[in-house]
Amino acid sequence: MSETAPRGQSESSDRDLSGDDGRRTPVKRGGGDPGSRGRTTIADGVVEKIAGLAARDVFGVHAMGSGVSRTFGAVRDRVPGTSKSVSQGVKAEVGEVQTALDLEIVVDYGVSITDLSREVRENVISAVERMTGLEVVEVNIAVSDVRLPDEQDDDGSESRLQ
Repeated sequence: MSETAPRGQSESSDRDLSGDDGRRTPVKRGGGDPGSRGRTTIADGVVEKIAGLAARDVFGVHAMGSGVSRTFGAVRDRVPGTSKSVSQGVKAEVGEVQTALDLEIVVDYGVSITDLSREVRENVISAVERMTGLEVVEVNIAVSDVRLPDEQDDDGSESRLQ
């Protein structure tokens, strides 16, 4: 009499599950950590938002973007149902394991631009690398304007500080 494999299972797969002593042992499939199976892609816009928020968190950064983009942003913000663009003034190039960022900022008068740039870089790199796992290879900063203490914002609103 010969033994047959259960329906839907061949004899060869039954042998794959049997150890030398005849006991059934599970076959390892896929190998490695289940969390590392597959691929994760991160859109440029995601990195731009993270970088924009991190840059705005640094004291001395008054706004992000050029005067024109800030004006369009102010108009867009007044349209019902739209939200403020946190990625304004940020451009990201995202690869599989690395990213490069270009930031355009407006600084408050009296703040050391050199020190501010270093702090912005540190904060942006820390946030992007922690949240995305991407290596930030460079953060280029262009200072497009200086906000004087007695100036109103381009959108006509008062300063964010009183």
